[in-house]
Amino acid sequence: MNPAIARLGSSPFLRFLLCGGFAAGVNWSSRFLWSQLLPFGWAVIAAYCTGMVVAFLLFRALVFPESQTPIRIQTANFVLVNLVGMASTYLVARLLVEWLFPMIGMTFHPEPIGHGFAILVPVATSWIGHKHLTFR
Repeated sequence: MNPAIARLGSSPFLRFLLCGGFAAGVNWSSRFLWSQLLPFGWAVIAAYCTGMVVAFLLFRALVFPESQTPIRIQTANFVLVNLVGMASTYLVARLLVEWLFPMIGMTFHPEPIGHGFAILVPVATSWIGHKHLTFR
């Protein structure tokens, strides 16, 4: 096993969580920059795409390095799997920020908190999709 991969742990799922967590941090933090240019909903989508690029590079190198699937197929399947994650992240973020938080009177940083919760939603579907489709 590659020493860089070994330092992250022997479990592919643990490596997925660590790399995915880093990519989620890129996703979440880049939304602040995107929000300077775009409305909230579009900024969430742009941030998701930013995190997707980071996730693809990390997953390919550190989580699924043994994959024999050609890179063009990995890329296409990665995008397909992440379209599900992007849709769920977008919907949950908008529902929290525009419906649930106002309904319960939450006014303390609703966009960062709503976006942060929404990023967690597609973890399971992403693991299954990337393990069995993208990098099989």
